[in-house]
Amino acid sequence: MKQDGSPPDRRTEPATPSEPFERIQLVDSLRGLALFGVLVMNLETAFRVSIFQDFLPSRTEATLDRAVETALRVFVDLKAFAIFSLLFGLGLAIQHQRLQGHPARLILLIRRLVVLLAFGLIHLYLIWNGDVLTEYAIVGLVVLPFLYAPTRIVAVTCGVILFLYIAMPVLPSPAPLPDSAWMAEQVVRAQQVYGSGGFLDILEFRVQEVAALVPLHIQISPRTLGLFLLGIIAWRTQFIQNASRQASLVWLLAAVGVGVGLLLTLVGRDDSLLHIGRLAQVASSAATIALAVGYVSLVLALGNLRGTRKLLALLAPMGRMAFTNYVCQSVVLGFIFYGYGFGLFGKIGWACGLLMALLLYLAQVLLSRWWLNRFKFGPIEWIWRVLMYGRYAHR
Repeated sequence: MKQDGSPPDRRTEPATPSEPFERIQLVDSLRGLALFGVLVMNLETAFRVSIFQDFLPSRTEATLDRAVETALRVFVDLKAFAIFSLLFGLGLAIQHQRLQGHPARLILLIRRLVVLLAFGLIHLYLIWNGDVLTEYAIVGLVVLPFLYAPTRIVAVTCGVILFLYIAMPVLPSPAPLPDSAWMAEQVVRAQQVYGSGGFLDILEFRVQEVAALVPLHIQISPRTLGLFLLGIIAWRTQFIQNASRQASLVWLLAAVGVGVGLLLTLVGRDDSLLHIGRLAQVASSAATIALAVGYVSLVLALGNLRGTRKLLALLAPMGRMAFTNYVCQSVVLGFIFYGYGFGLFGKIGWACGLLMALLLYLAQVLLSRWWLNRFKFGPIEWIWRVLMYGRYAHR
């Protein structure tokens, strides 16, 4: 407030990062929970083995490994990434609203995404080529104009984009992946390089793989774009903010999303009974969207209950440091699986991988809580804010 009691002029007030107490804790908890799914699937499908192994017939033989793989494929695979995309769009909407009235709002948002792009490229080439930060930054720049568009336009565009993504398996591919023979050969080469190569050998091989991964990002980008827009809608319609006031609706959406999503997932995994062929892939794509919405609604609903609210609050520090934790996961997993570390690439199964993910996640939950008891922001979040706002932010 000014001395005369009037509110400050937002047009002349310098933009600053949001303080921790301004955040919605349940969103941070949701982000922290989604990060576990991201960690598990990254470890299992892109660090433990070659990322291209996921597009070849499964070679899982041990009974326990098969059970773990099936459970993760049904309940987690792609859903955690979809939730993360939705939350990123939500974060953009929050930033856009918070900067309302500042003439530099658009510049700050562009700078935020450009800095993210720089981090993503560093992560992509120097640490791990399964990076999603680069894709998020590019798609975020595409979404930016929609932050200034009416909600109706955002909703229609969101529906069209997600429909196209779901229908993509029966449409001409915009960017076909390499053929199975190339992938099989690449898996063998990855075993040799990632499993026993030094840092420079792995760096050279990783850079070569990036070009082959571009079609995958192109195929996934409509889902990312649609879910970014869905996140914007969720914030504008006050669905997130008013979840506690409309508990019945949130529980209903959770039940429908999870129920329909699991049904479509099962159809997508085994189409032999229905004989629907390529439509099974359509079912799988739709299942990812339905389950992501269902999971988000379920967490919001559980956040209204006293007991589960306290449990979810334990994950909030993990979510507040999601950027730092995501990058740290890549660094740690690279050291565990690559030749310049323990060299476990291709040497463990799904069950052991899940145990590793649980231990790493628990360590990050504890470290995140420890860190945020001493500092306002995670280390990479702090750098991101300083570069975005162009001014020092107290840690």
